Amino acid sequence: MVVYSFYIFDRHTECIYSKSWLSPAPTSSSSTTTTTTPSGPTSDTHPPLPSSTTTAAPTAAAGTTGRRSAPTTSASSAADNDAKLIFGTVFSLRNMVRKLGGEDDAFVSYRTAHYKLHYYETASNLRLVMLTDTATLSMRNVLHQIYINLWVEYVVKNPLSPVEHKGGAGVRNELFELGLEQFIRGLM
Repeated sequence: MVVYSFYIFDRHTECIYSKSWLSPAPTSSSSTTTTTTPSGPTSDTHPPLPSSTTTAAPTAAAGTTGRRSAPTTSASSAADNDAKLIFGTVFSLRNMVRKLGGEDDAFVSYRTAHYKLHYYETASNLRLVMLTDTATLSMRNVLHQIYINLWVEYVVKNPLSPVEHKGGAGVRNELFELGLEQFIRGLM
């Protein structure tokens, strides 16, 4: 299993955390997409998402952790654009699944020829998105574990962490980042 990247979007649709490990293979102009819902997979054609190799949160300034240097303007805007494209894709597919399948159906993941996008939404409208290789099985439980064991423990229960990340201020919690890094490396 290969994990390409991980994103967290808040209830205001801002990308508050982004981490890239590897970038997916170069994509062609379009690819066949398989959307998976609890009622079964369906196929459609969508343009592929561009890949990015940046590791900094797209909206966070320098100093996210002491180990990273400040991202360049072009790398930061490329990561920001990737996050916007990913959220737009997730938002559109989630709404389409709800309209076509009813309120009981939920958007779980979709797959292209080059990557698979996994999606998990919490009751507080926090959205966790993970891009992996196409052979990976459902990561819904993994995203749930990241939320429960890492996000809640290191960000929500931290009195110094802001409740709202207004203006796209990213998550700056070293324990969360180290825990996520160890958790994902353990999966690989």
